[in-house]
Amino acid sequence: MATNVAAAPSISREKPRLSFWQIWNMSFGFLGIQFGFALQNANVSRIFETLGGTEIALYWLAAPLTGMLVQPIIGYMSDRTWSVKWGRRRPFFLVGAILASFSLLTMPNVSALWMAVGMLWIMDSSINISMEPFRALVGDLLPSEQRTTGFAAQTFFIGVGAVVASSLPWMFTNWFGIANTAPAGQIPPSVKYAFYIGGVIFFLAVLWTVMNTKEYPPENMAEFEEEKRRTAGFWNGIRESFSGIFHMPKTMAQLAIVQFFSWLALFSMWIYTTPAVTSHIYHTTDATSKIYNEGADWVGICFAVYNGVSAIAALLLPAIARATSRRVTHMLCLIAGGLGLISIYFIQDPKMLLLSMVGVGIAWASILSVPYAMLAGALPANKMGYYMGVFNFFIVIPQVVAGLILGFFTKSVFGGESVYTLVLGGVSMVISGLLTLRVQDADDIRLTASSTDAPVSPAYDAPAQTDPRV
Repeated sequence: MATNVAAAPSISREKPRLSFWQIWNMSFGFLGIQFGFALQNANVSRIFETLGGTEIALYWLAAPLTGMLVQPIIGYMSDRTWSVKWGRRRPFFLVGAILASFSLLTMPNVSALWMAVGMLWIMDSSINISMEPFRALVGDLLPSEQRTTGFAAQTFFIGVGAVVASSLPWMFTNWFGIANTAPAGQIPPSVKYAFYIGGVIFFLAVLWTVMNTKEYPPENMAEFEEEKRRTAGFWNGIRESFSGIFHMPKTMAQLAIVQFFSWLALFSMWIYTTPAVTSHIYHTTDATSKIYNEGADWVGICFAVYNGVSAIAALLLPAIARATSRRVTHMLCLIAGGLGLISIYFIQDPKMLLLSMVGVGIAWASILSVPYAMLAGALPANKMGYYMGVFNFFIVIPQVVAGLILGFFTKSVFGGESVYTLVLGGVSMVISGLLTLRVQDADDIRLTASSTDAPVSPAYDAPAQTDPRV
């Protein structure tokens, strides 16, 4: 594995278009990454409640705080790493996969609440080590006209992985007769086996991308070595990583506000869907009861449905963006997701939740692809990983806010009714959709300028050969 750290100079050559299978291989690792995230999102609140936890939103703060630390630093380091054998991003894919797989195998065997919170910290850190460079890889390898397709391919694998992972506890119980209940304070066997399968698939999927993807070397090795000498040092990396939030390109700053409201909605859903569904629809709060665990398993199915919808929707996003724009596409998708969350309040039949999840899945497909496609066009090539990591702050900050305030709102404002927290999340997602119209898409600016022979703003220095919204 590469350990040398240096900044790759901006790549001035035009990137060649990649084939379907090249994009497939470079995106396949996200199948495993989403296995980890889906198991975490659908089951960690359940594990906390099983172990006697009551401050669920507060416990979840472990995840965003690790993401805030890990992603920008990993992005900064991967920008400055090069190995002839391993490339720039792939060493981080592999290390993260090894650590995340170990965490997934360990999580369902914890026996105390503090152990579960600590393991969430380790698991989330490890998944972020793998995930952050995957975002940068699309910007590294794909020309602007294929970026939406590249991020959509990642979203497809995210959807497929999450469908299977979210459904695993239900499938183990209903297809194989494995118990989904356990004595007080113990994790049900169906959940344990789901995490074991997830750990294996995470590693194998990421390994596939590592072994079947080639990266471009630095164009000028002398400049690369000079940057290595000038910017070497771990603490310099930390300082540069966190100062990046004050030097964002304009498009990135506009997207940051959209991200805040959309991810606040997502975290309200991930944290509170299980207690909301089990109490509002199944009418129980007893985590040891059979009906509670049936409701918790059904939440896994609902999460599988929205991820399945997202996998299909991801294939349609490039065409919708071509017909309208990436901004309009993102706005429509977010509004659909917001209405889906709000609709849960009006549902009493668990099967009707699947309709709510259709809207959420459409939003999820767009959240995972369109903002990154818009962002990549506004970033310098030699800082792609760095800014992608800084952009993660606007996923982390709303999660911190969710951990700090949603518990208060749920208990003190909503009288313990978690379903109102989901409604609040839906409103937040609608707001984020409307804010998308304020974003200046750099590739759209270049496209307009090239069609009118107008000068291109120096803030956006990469030429567009064809419609970048493909």
